[in-house]
Amino acid sequence: MSHNRFNINVQYSHDGFYKVSLTDHNGARNVVYEPSVERAFDYAINWCRETEQREIERNTHARAVKEMIELDRQAGITTKTSDGLD
Repeated sequence: MSHNRFNINVQYSHDGFYKVSLTDHNGARNVVYEPSVERAFDYAINWCRETEQREIERNTHARAVKEMIELDRQAGITTKTSDGLD
């Protein structure tokens, strides 16, 4: 059984555009507007195909941010304030 689950919603929006709302099994979400139903479905198909690569990139980014925060702490350039204005 596949663990790939997607929520794809294409609906007419306004002025000839179609709203494409997408959610994948990793929790990623996206909304775009396309000028035709064909383009809306093409976008949705491509977005679904890129799910695993997008998750890899998201995890890489999260690890990089975590490492930068740790380096800042080690260098003593952060404070304990929660506003992020160190």
